[in-house]
Amino acid sequence: MRYAQIHRLRHEHSVAAMCRLLDVSESGYYAWRKRPPSPRSKANARLTLEIKAAHERTRRTYGPERLQSDLADNGIRVGVHRIKRIRREQGLRCKQKRRFRVTTDSKHRLPVAPNRLARQFSVDVPNKVWLTDLTYVDTAEGWLYLAGIKDLFNGELVGYAMSERMTVNLTETALRRAIDVRQPGPGLLHHSDRGSQYCARSYQQLLRQHQMLSSMSRKGNCWDNAPMESVWGILKSELIHHERFETRAQARAAIREYIEIFYNRTRKQARLGYLSPVQYATQHRHSQVAY
Repeated sequence: MRYAQIHRLRHEHSVAAMCRLLDVSESGYYAWRKRPPSPRSKANARLTLEIKAAHERTRRTYGPERLQSDLADNGIRVGVHRIKRIRREQGLRCKQKRRFRVTTDSKHRLPVAPNRLARQFSVDVPNKVWLTDLTYVDTAEGWLYLAGIKDLFNGELVGYAMSERMTVNLTETALRRAIDVRQPGPGLLHHSDRGSQYCARSYQQLLRQHQMLSSMSRKGNCWDNAPMESVWGILKSELIHHERFETRAQARAAIREYIEIFYNRTRKQARLGYLSPVQYATQHRHSQVAY
């Protein structure tokens, strides 16, 4: 181990000085360099390459547990503690989270629905509860606003829309897309904050038209819609805060690719048994057919 440390730092410090500091001989170090690598050293080198590849494949967003699952999917069985050690040695870290601002405009006199969801975030079937919210993305051209619809069952973003204006048309477009894709039955619980875009008469009419029941967070209480807020936190920590978008078109393309390819279909979630939302829904559908 001491020889390995010296070898790793040989371009930064004198080999002779490091040997004296670590109480080993220079001749021993050079003899160690000439030895063929042991089977364990070869295995560690291969595993390091696999972990680096998985780190990049998962867009530098996975911690040790999710990396372990991704590696297993690729035929590599390894313990979490070993992954942690190699990540630490190689300086591999997840992208860091940052705070984001609130986009809710609740200063209006439109009717507000009660909080029917009441933080009951455990759902056992698809299209039973949808959550929705708005967020924003900064570009050199100005703000790009994003409205999303999340199925609480598997966390999938089933509908979304983007616009340079934060209007009811934006939220309605996201909802219509979710309805077109999922075709939910009557009785779906639709939960949002108290923003004017969700309290608007035309939006509430769209919910009634499709026999959805409206639920809204209590005033100033973001925790009532925490699973949806977490989606925006993930999007920003894993994509938005690491890019500089010159145009809204660039931001649209990047967000669309992130949602469609990575978040919905690839990104593993611990609560889903380290499956992606689409994988989890597929597994559930197959289990229902088998039953």
